[in-house]
Amino acid sequence: MNEKPLIYKGRAASSNQVSRFDPCTRESTDDGWGSLDEGAPPLRTEVMLDATKSVINYIQSPDLPFDRTLNPYRGCEHGCIYCYARPTHAYLGLSPGLDFESKLLMKPDVVELLKKELSHPNYKCAPISLAMNTDGYQPIEREYQLTRQVIQVLSEANHPFSLVTKSSLVERDIDLIAPMAAKGLASIYLSITTLDRQIARRLEPRAAAPERRFETLRRLSEAGIPTGVMVAPVIPALTDHHMEQILEKAHLAGARKAGYVFLRLPHELTTLFEDWLQQYFPLKAAHVMSLVKQSRGGKTYQSDFGKRMRGEGVFADLLANRFKLSCHKLGMSGERTGFRTDLFVVPESWHQKSLSPQLALF
Repeated sequence: MNEKPLIYKGRAASSNQVSRFDPCTRESTDDGWGSLDEGAPPLRTEVMLDATKSVINYIQSPDLPFDRTLNPYRGCEHGCIYCYARPTHAYLGLSPGLDFESKLLMKPDVVELLKKELSHPNYKCAPISLAMNTDGYQPIEREYQLTRQVIQVLSEANHPFSLVTKSSLVERDIDLIAPMAAKGLASIYLSITTLDRQIARRLEPRAAAPERRFETLRRLSEAGIPTGVMVAPVIPALTDHHMEQILEKAHLAGARKAGYVFLRLPHELTTLFEDWLQQYFPLKAAHVMSLVKQSRGGKTYQSDFGKRMRGEGVFADLLANRFKLSCHKLGMSGERTGFRTDLFVVPESWHQKSLSPQLALF
């Protein structure tokens, strides 16, 4: 018999699919008492400590306009079913499914580690992209405020940064970001996937509603912060028809930069996304996946540089042309805002705090 997928309130995934590193598989079976007909049990968010020893991640990718990132959290309570970061939870021995959106890790030492790395004699200043793996303004940020603390550190050192989010919580930190933006040290992008509230609620169940993100763009822009919009990901036959409208509404809200990413389905994400399609859009599922494969060389994912973000083929080329024409019409640029690095300085107070009480006496 076909297993009926469970629907967990406020969650996008419907299972804790095992990771590619797990030697065992799990399958639900009916015990004869109708156990598979029962509703999904409550699923609470758990937050664990991440004892990482470094926080700046250096990367080399011609697809990206930056060479370093920083992520205060692992896992993301927004629960976006398409999130390319889901497979990274497998490295923690957790599932890219429900675990990714309910078993989160926070880095309690992020501030001290960041100060230590920025203070290193060999450190060379370049823009840091915050929370590029998981959203720095996901719901638990209200309590832990790690992203705000990171921005405070960067502000003290006049260190440039950019950030992409789906949350209106970024407005809380306008008091820190606006003064940095005035110095050419900050820019914020809002990621907007669709204009359809019902699709958004199922795609990204705990992220801000689409219209709320446009309002956040407006408020950030009015505060003098350079803003942009990421139409990401573009899902063929489901959200791609919203691209032009998203760009237009973002432009009206003050965004002057734009980018897009074609749907990426690495590793376990393929099965998770296909299960989601069958659960919510069964009549469109085959069409969506057909266009994905047509744009990925017959596969569900390509990891090749130059292809993984945009895809290839007729549909992918059409998408690229649509984006280019819309941006040209609106006067929006695909290039990231230029940042100043000449203002960077390590505050003297950081060095003083790093001294032991004995050494500080001399």
